[in-house]
Amino acid sequence: MIVLGLTGSIGMGKTTTAAMFADLGIPVWEADAAVHRLYGPGARGSAAISELAPEAVSEVGVDRLALRAAIMADPDLLPRIEAVIHPLVAADRAEFLAEQRKHGAKLAICDIPLLFETGAENQFDKVAAVTAPAEIQRERVLARPGMTAEAFDALLAKQMPDAEKRARADFVIDTGQGLEPARKQVAEIIALLTDETRGEQKHHA
Repeated sequence: MIVLGLTGSIGMGKTTTAAMFADLGIPVWEADAAVHRLYGPGARGSAAISELAPEAVSEVGVDRLALRAAIMADPDLLPRIEAVIHPLVAADRAEFLAEQRKHGAKLAICDIPLLFETGAENQFDKVAAVTAPAEIQRERVLARPGMTAEAFDALLAKQMPDAEKRARADFVIDTGQGLEPARKQVAEIIALLTDETRGEQKHHA
């Protein structure tokens, strides 16, 4: 099974692209969804956070706004949270991939927003970066509720420049031309990688 890491900066269309892979029958694991599960009521992540920031956890799980406030009040809190949550997220991903291998999947996608920023590219067979022109990216992000130009610039400053992501990726998916051209690029990547899998199987036979 080939594991493709999917990444892209804010507003590039990564979530939409991940859904395109899923629509074409490819299993997709999303880092953000894994965190959401881990922060649910009684989940492993909620238990871990309750040890570090009890005021951010209730019977409904982790309150992200309260957690953000706690992190802003205590700069040392974020690395401690990451130290307990990142291994739980990695375990969730490992469980997903083991399940897909068991079911005989030829290709699986892992949607990870900060894949290059966290040095995770070596954990995948291939990496695809989702991109769009800067003006389209800005327009998309500023259309989000509560988003300001200052907040957008602050988010961009924390992310690797798009040009570097494109240079480091094995595949680039451009969502700036609209949904259909992007869907065509996704289908081409699936065809290429599932053909490679067949070739590997023949090679090992």
